[in-house]
Amino acid sequence: MAKVKFYKTPDIPLEMHKVRIVQKLFLPKVEDRVKYMNEAGNNTFLLQNRDVYMDMLTDSGVNAMSDRQQAAMMIADDSYAGSETFNRLTSKLTEIFGTKYFLPTHQGRAAENILAEAFVNPGYVIPMNFHFTTTKAHITRLGGTVEEVIVAEGLKPTSDSPFKGNFDIPRLRALIEEVGVERIPFIRIEAGTNLVGGQPLSLENMLEVAAICKEYGILSVLDASLLQDNLYFIKVREAACKDMTIREITRKIADNMDIIYFSARKLGFARGGGICTHTEELCLKMKEFIPLYEGFLTYGGMSVREMEAITVGLEETMDEDIISQGPMFIEYMVNELVKYGVPVVTPAGGLGCHLNASEFVPHIPHTQYPAGALGAALYIAGGVRGMERGSISEQREPDGTERYAELELLRLAVPRRVYTLSQIEYAIDRVKWLYDNRNLVGGLKFVEEPAVLRFFFGRLAPTSDWQQKLADKFRADFGDSL
Repeated sequence: MAKVKFYKTPDIPLEMHKVRIVQKLFLPKVEDRVKYMNEAGNNTFLLQNRDVYMDMLTDSGVNAMSDRQQAAMMIADDSYAGSETFNRLTSKLTEIFGTKYFLPTHQGRAAENILAEAFVNPGYVIPMNFHFTTTKAHITRLGGTVEEVIVAEGLKPTSDSPFKGNFDIPRLRALIEEVGVERIPFIRIEAGTNLVGGQPLSLENMLEVAAICKEYGILSVLDASLLQDNLYFIKVREAACKDMTIREITRKIADNMDIIYFSARKLGFARGGGICTHTEELCLKMKEFIPLYEGFLTYGGMSVREMEAITVGLEETMDEDIISQGPMFIEYMVNELVKYGVPVVTPAGGLGCHLNASEFVPHIPHTQYPAGALGAALYIAGGVRGMERGSISEQREPDGTERYAELELLRLAVPRRVYTLSQIEYAIDRVKWLYDNRNLVGGLKFVEEPAVLRFFFGRLAPTSDWQQKLADKFRADFGDSL
């Protein structure tokens, strides 16, 4: 990995790429930001992109493609069946993961649906280091339950533990003994825990979990959607892996997993996904669901142009200089906010910088969704769109009671190769201003609440006129600035 030190300037992240295509951005004035936020039901998912200056909602499907990816899209084979594009993608997955069989899906949650349909029955229990929203929804929809066995450090916002996404191995063993092997079809390993700050697992921990799976005869399933960040962290944080290449680390992980699935919107920087496995038996168990839910077996709902881009993107994922840019920008953002005293999840993980809403706005109770309120406030403060990763992202219990999240986080994702460091500095500045005026931020309440995945399209309203007061303070402090 390239290491560049500065002579007269403090060391800052240095991109190992140049920008060749640009897109114009717009920053609405603060009065309009209040209006747009309320028109969107105080749900950042419902904002129109034309009204957003920095879109830090997600890094899924919004990363910048490389020139090689764009070029590859021109050679796509449009055949409905027997496509050479499919063959090239399958060959690349075999090269990287060592898997023999590949089932294409249109994105990661489609792969989760296939896995759930194939393996989950009522009463089944799926252990995992931590759940993801759609993963849990697919499992519970079919009568299964999710059990999280992440290490205690994983739920501590502030820590110096390098691998807060690790499984608690003694707890995992105890859970298997308690539940019984016959009720556990697979153990899901999420490489880079999305909902608790993008925190990684160590290679050692993944291999321990895989060994337990083999010992008990349980399938090991790797969610590799966030694998590229996790590979970077293994390389730089795990002493035993410092001399291994990214390709070697990847293969070591993959060789010990029964099934690997991924969202290519993250892993591969294009729109698609899929499921890989080493054995024909497991492939056949899932194969019949692909034409039923996704499309034919050689495209699975994906555009062949995207499949060509994924093939190149997977190869680029093996390049340390490419996969380091996101984590370095995120670390820079985290460190700058820590210096100012802003409560963020530490150490810096993948995906983005995560503001700890419980400490940022401690006066807002769980019942008024502090992470969602902070997301609305940051948009008003700077036109920056983040994503609530707190109680709104949970779903209610079967009896209708609210399930409050272990962590109330506002994720500021850093799409790869999209924003410049000056734009990151702008986001940092607006977070600092908001932190200094945090007492002005109030809560939210639901006015339209879907039963499932409410964070996507639920609508909320402020509990008071706090948003207007926040806008008035912005205008007082910044004058006629946008």
